[in-house]
Amino acid sequence: MTKNTYQKILFVALLLFGLFAINYWVKSSTDEGKIQSEIKPTASNSKPVAKTTSMQSKSHQSAKDISLNSLDELISLFDSLNYNTESWKAGVREVPRLTFERVSEKWQQTSNEIPVQMKKMVFFRLMAPLILISNENILNERQTVEQASLDDKSLIDIAVKYKVISDKDSALTEEQRQQLLKRVDIMPPSLVLAQAAEESGWATSRFTVEGNAFFGQWDFSGNGMIPKQQRKELGNYGLARFDTPQASVEGYMLNINTNAAYIKLRELRRDLRANDQPITGIQLASALDKYSERGQAYIDGIQQMIRYNKLDQVDEAYLSNDRPLHLISSNQ
Repeated sequence: MTKNTYQKILFVALLLFGLFAINYWVKSSTDEGKIQSEIKPTASNSKPVAKTTSMQSKSHQSAKDISLNSLDELISLFDSLNYNTESWKAGVREVPRLTFERVSEKWQQTSNEIPVQMKKMVFFRLMAPLILISNENILNERQTVEQASLDDKSLIDIAVKYKVISDKDSALTEEQRQQLLKRVDIMPPSLVLAQAAEESGWATSRFTVEGNAFFGQWDFSGNGMIPKQQRKELGNYGLARFDTPQASVEGYMLNINTNAAYIKLRELRRDLRANDQPITGIQLASALDKYSERGQAYIDGIQQMIRYNKLDQVDEAYLSNDRPLHLISSNQ
């Protein structure tokens, strides 16, 4: 393949995804295979950041729309953000605040034609900022849980959100605060990246394209996306849809942090934090036996993906304090 041909394919791939990214941080030469989205039950060692209003991102500035129409502009943008392979290899772990609205249908339709390395690069660069933003918001909530009085309205709202209490008019007990602290905590980016890739088929799943569903969460409300082969014995279920990919990441984290199926994961995470140990994707993945009917085979696959792609390095990443950017394809 000539250099010009490779560059053209690269740019087309980025356009198809509906956002722009470049030079992911890991070297990969083989495909994990086509991953089918399955139906599932329904560095993060950062210190809490300053509390923000409405649990929003640390950056108070509105996002700036960035429209790119050439490969040179794309490379120049990411170089200007110091968000490239060279900086990652040099140990820079700062990640820009990047968001996007959806995955293009063209990505789904032509994904098989895109080289595996390129597909991974686009996917990982797409998802990492969303995961870090979600973790940042959780740490803001955690700070409130740690510091607020038991009758504080913000604390009570968080307790209702995380299903520790159901009555917004009730003050918490100290025991409930401790229960809440076990739930209001981050997920390692390495684990979230691996699960998102597994569950969405590298963002090629019908549910990802139609409803920004990256994690295969169930929805029994009647508003979910119905699988072609619905299992009648499980009731009238569908796959949860989300307004944006960011909302999908947040929904996944809330599910992990509240669902009874993941008590073991939350207890493991609590123990790691209590002993001042890193909260890693490899370790928490060991407690995901309830996430898939595949059980241990699912865990092994997630851990293998983390190791092979060196995703543990992303657990060291942190968000830039610069203005958020919303990336738009000029062809959209």
